[in-house]
Parts: sequence; structure tokens; C-alpha cells
Amino acid sequence: MRLRRVQHLAHEIMDEINTSKEQKQFDTLSPVIDNLSRAIGDLTDPFGNYSLDYIEEKVKNAHYLLFKNEKVNVNTY
Repeated sequence: MRLRRVQHLAHEIMDEINTSKEQKQFDTLSPVIDNLSRAIGDLTDPFGNYSLDYIEEKVKNAHYLLFKNEKVNVNTY
């Protein structure tokens, strides 16, 4: 369920970036991309040592930065 929630947030981020008619500024997208790349970097550890808590936090942060809404609870879905 936790991975499904992370996936849902990631899809919302992709949809917003790809379908938004409003052009996003680099200063908005840069931290979003940074958080997502850190999550992916942790998930792709060649030794399989990753923290689902860390991945959830980074995707949640990226979602918050893009949508500027209240922080979502990735543990509920």
C-alpha cells in the first residue's frame, strides 16, 4: 500500500508537469526534480539497501513543492 501511494503521488506530479498549460519556472521545478531523483537514487541502490520511509518523504516533498498544498500523508491511501 505504501508503494502504491508513492506511485500515485508520482503520477500526479508527472501529470501536472506534462499537462499544465502554465509554464513552470526552473526555481519551482529544480527542487521537485531533486527530491524525485534522490528517491529514485535510493531505490536503485545496487545492494538493495533502500529506505521506503526516505523514498516516501522525498516523493511527498516533491508533490508538496509542485502543488503547494498541505503536506499529504503518504501512509494513507
